[in-house]
Amino acid sequence: MGTSLSARQAAAAQASARDVAQAGGLHPVGVYILLAGAFLPIMDFFITNVALPSIDASLNASASSLELVIAGYGVAYAALLVLGGRLGDRYGRRRMFLGALVCFVVASLACGIAPTAGVLIAARIVQGATAALLVPQVLATFQHTLEGERKARAVALYGATSGIAAVVGQLVGGLLVSADVAGASWRPIFLVNVPIGVVVLLAAARIVPETRSARPVGIDLPGTVLFAATLTALLVPLTEGHSLGWPWWSWLLIALAVVLAAATYRVEKRAEQRGEVPLLPPSLLRLPSMSRGLAMLCLFSIGFGAFMFVFALTVQNGLHADALHGGLAILPMALLFFVGSLCAPRLISRFGRAALSVGAVVQLVGLAALVAVLVEMWPHVGLWDMALPLALSGAGGSLLFAGLFRSVLSDVPAHLAGIGSGVLITLQQSGLALGVATLGTLYISREPHGVAHAFATVEYVHMGIIVLLAVGAAAMPRFTRASAAAPVVEG
Repeated sequence: MGTSLSARQAAAAQASARDVAQAGGLHPVGVYILLAGAFLPIMDFFITNVALPSIDASLNASASSLELVIAGYGVAYAALLVLGGRLGDRYGRRRMFLGALVCFVVASLACGIAPTAGVLIAARIVQGATAALLVPQVLATFQHTLEGERKARAVALYGATSGIAAVVGQLVGGLLVSADVAGASWRPIFLVNVPIGVVVLLAAARIVPETRSARPVGIDLPGTVLFAATLTALLVPLTEGHSLGWPWWSWLLIALAVVLAAATYRVEKRAEQRGEVPLLPPSLLRLPSMSRGLAMLCLFSIGFGAFMFVFALTVQNGLHADALHGGLAILPMALLFFVGSLCAPRLISRFGRAALSVGAVVQLVGLAALVAVLVEMWPHVGLWDMALPLALSGAGGSLLFAGLFRSVLSDVPAHLAGIGSGVLITLQQSGLALGVATLGTLYISREPHGVAHAFATVEYVHMGIIVLLAVGAAAMPRFTRASAAAPVVEG
């Protein structure tokens, strides 16, 4: 198997992309086509932040509706990510990639022409769900068709794509909203996915090979439904409760979320006892590195998701910057996060857990400096005034984030690596959505007292989270060279 695969790869340079795909291999061009397919969903989580004020003005959306535009996408993505990987394993990854991409393009079109905030939220949820079916096929196809240096390079490019997507999402979003193409305001940030998606679709149909798992893991439908219901029952009252005065049903839903969480654990435990592989395997969650690491990663994601949300509102609503400058404002943080992510593996291998604590301290200094700049200079704050604090926050955050990813998977058995990675990214996405729902709501409740004050309040909580992470890093397992491998989601 390995010899024939190597032969196919060696011949890739002389063969056309379509010929290689028909032979079951992945041409170098195919790698970039798949990366482009993954780029769109990742970018779409960030591209919306700078468009929120324009969406508010155009659709007269409430503050809680704006939160749902972000969080609804994240929850749907989180709840169905592992399911997407398992569907690809069972029914074919190329087929799932193409089908999900078609649905993602249609959902993007629905977002772009949405006449009301409610329709936009519904389309965003569908968009997040289709993204969850699309993205896992990329890494799984790399895993199946590539080996050695080509596989390592493709996985590294995938990680870089995630960082670039965050940067490009903010910048392209700001550029498109500011350009006001044909008077469409914010709508092009979604409509741009249509032509790009069609091009990727046509190319992928020709040069991406069909692959599937020889031993696909079963689809845990009860666990998936219960987990999605738990997130929804928690998300809706947290986003809508404040603006509606916390009606009785909001408290009922929060109580229901606790019941659903308990039911999810029970169902997953029984499934594992029957020899099945559930969505969230309890045996994995009981591993010290997994339980501690996931708790810390979820906290990190809550803070990061909230920061991206409230910073965009602070710059545009508070400092009255246009969408383009709102995108440019976050650029120092995004660039240093990207560069730091590339340097993090070597630093963590050399300094171990201490690197996580140092990263947390650097991020804490950056956030504290940013709050000081905004509070002391408000409202005369320029982009350059925030650049250094944001750069520090991005650099420190990237080191902490990379270390948490590596630590969570350090004790996961090799045969469950794909499942462990899926659990990790699922809870990461859940944290991003919950951060918008919780700390985003706190920001909105404090905004009438002053935008700078509201931002500082949220960031004090965020900084408290970072302090907990700095201390908690000492309780994480020691790193080994074996745990350095990048996580791969296979389902």
